[in-house]
Amino acid sequence: PGAGPGPGSAVSPELPGALTSVPRGLSLNSTWGGSWSEAGEGLHLGPLPSGLDLGWGGGGHPHCPQGHAAAHAPARRYRYYQNVCTHSYSFVWWDWARWEKELDWMALNGINLALAWSGQEAIWQRVYLALGLTQSEIDEYFTGPAFLAWGRMGNLHTWGGPLPRSWHLKQLYLQHRILDRMRSFGMTPVLPAFAGHVPKAITRVFPQVNVTQLGSWGHFNCSYSCSFLLAPEDPLFPIIGSLFLRELTKEFGTDHIYGADTFNEMQPPSSEPSYLASATASVYQAMVTVDPDAVWLLQGWLFQHQPQFWGPAQVSAVLGAVPRGRLLVLDLFAESQPVYIRTASFQGQPFIWCMLHNFGGNHGLFGALEAVNRGPAAARLFPNSTMVGTGMAPEGIGQNEVVYALMAELGWRKDPVADLEAWVTGFAARRYGVSHGNTEAAWRLLLRSVYNCSGEACSGHNRSPLVRRPSLKMTTTVWYNRSDVFEAWRLLLTTTPSLATSPTFRYDLLDVTRQAAQELVSLYYGEARTAYLNKELVPLLRAAGILVYELLPSLDKVLASDSRFLLGSWLEQARAAAVSEAAAHFYEQNSRYQLTLWGPEGNILDYANKQLAGLVADYYTPRWRLFMEMLVESLVRGVPFQQHQFDQNAFQLEQTFVLSTQKYPSQPHGDTMDLAKKLFLRYYPRLVAGSL
Repeated sequence: PGAGPGPGSAVSPELPGALTSVPRGLSLNSTWGGSWSEAGEGLHLGPLPSGLDLGWGGGGHPHCPQGHAAAHAPARRYRYYQNVCTHSYSFVWWDWARWEKELDWMALNGINLALAWSGQEAIWQRVYLALGLTQSEIDEYFTGPAFLAWGRMGNLHTWGGPLPRSWHLKQLYLQHRILDRMRSFGMTPVLPAFAGHVPKAITRVFPQVNVTQLGSWGHFNCSYSCSFLLAPEDPLFPIIGSLFLRELTKEFGTDHIYGADTFNEMQPPSSEPSYLASATASVYQAMVTVDPDAVWLLQGWLFQHQPQFWGPAQVSAVLGAVPRGRLLVLDLFAESQPVYIRTASFQGQPFIWCMLHNFGGNHGLFGALEAVNRGPAAARLFPNSTMVGTGMAPEGIGQNEVVYALMAELGWRKDPVADLEAWVTGFAARRYGVSHGNTEAAWRLLLRSVYNCSGEACSGHNRSPLVRRPSLKMTTTVWYNRSDVFEAWRLLLTTTPSLATSPTFRYDLLDVTRQAAQELVSLYYGEARTAYLNKELVPLLRAAGILVYELLPSLDKVLASDSRFLLGSWLEQARAAAVSEAAAHFYEQNSRYQLTLWGPEGNILDYANKQLAGLVADYYTPRWRLFMEMLVESLVRGVPFQQHQFDQNAFQLEQTFVLSTQKYPSQPHGDTMDLAKKLFLRYYPRLVAGSL
């Protein structure tokens, strides 16, 4: 533990290989204009000019001050981006045009280290065929496109598959283009490596092979989980590991950093430190056999996800099994559950302080901006800190852009932002291209409410009743005053005439309106539940009627006014990735499953919930209608509400939605400003009067 550099030192002088080559760090130094691609061509990585906000929506005002100079030295070396899950929750159906925008966004936000994981199944297919597996055995092993992240980490196999041949070809093509662009920007792409998981069919080809079947994952049975892990001492381990990496680097070249996760949310077969050290060393050994300069990028999620398993001896076994400086750990959820503190800065291995922030790509205003702001500097000043950078590791993107704007800036700062209120005021002015008292006041209210989460209850996972299967036991408590959200909503609406042409303002107004509707769902659910428990039929009918027949349809209408909140756009993206009608139908079903049931039986139900027009109307609303009808029936007949019966009936509705082939609009309809105002005028006076 004492071997790392002293406090304040950004990087260990001992780090060999890739970790000592400083990524290029030139700053943007001109006014910004043209398309994202033009802005990106030949661009190298630097902090965003202080007058520019750039979000995923492609908005932000290109009003850069002339002659901008970098305001902050790059205080730490790496600015990392992505999570293994982002590839499934957000990137899965992307074409090159969408990837190009993302890579420009990454460059403009100073990202210099990121996963490049597309196309790996095509390489694995070559390896498995060379080892003697049949094509049908390989097809049976891979998950469908929307679930590949968990296939890659050994959590799942088979579910949602098989992958069409056209999928492999498209992903290979994409990976080449992604790598070319990343390298031209001076970014370091992280390629995948062999973590030890193998298809069951390996045991047919090599009957003597030593494999262990791991336990189930995510409420899936062994038809889809319980993956096979190759024993570290088996002679096949280095053969498979080096075959894969040789084939991969022959196809794509290499920048010497590789990602692999053997025990992500998977309990190892033994807690013996000697076993864990051996399992870790064998993964690394297979890397350096092919690439002597290999550095292993490891997601540190496992240490905080199962703290009862990963005691000091177990953590030491993993961290000590790779030469110091050749393991680069992502402290993945550091804004909430930092691992570096309880592992003496990963026992001298370099680490990146990451903000995870979002789970499942959920919509919902959320952030812990104070913790994010203070975290990186605290980690840098930790005794014998081995921190070598900052990172953004959301499971899904396209939400809460303010949080990522702050985190991107912190990648360039030595110290925290001194005054977050002043910062968010400036953010609002940058975002809309003009200073406006009411929008800035609205953002300060959001900062002190939804973006001020602290403590154990903080999770970027939307658990609002709106997006959950209803029950009488749902929690409606939140960490902020709902009145702050409603007041921010009012303030934004007062500025609509002057900012009507700003795409970022329209997006934010819709997002805050969506949040206000989400709060209202909780309040009306509370009214309905209280009425039911008090056996009061009229108030129950009133609250249920408003929720199901007024509020949810109004929310769906508002969402339908923006292409970023359309189920139709989401499904169209999936269909567009296909080369035949059969494949389009298959991809669409993958996408519908991920948004809702996640597994065949609702195994991880609503984990990846979104608030999209069409999904609200045809998935959440029918479920709420059924719930309210069963509550009313229970009261009228004087029999207890049967949650188990409701769950069974709800599952039928959920499955009907997933298997449906109904087409949804992929073009927005209606005016966001007008629809938001209508919703506001209907509900805000009731809130103020205290009588829903």
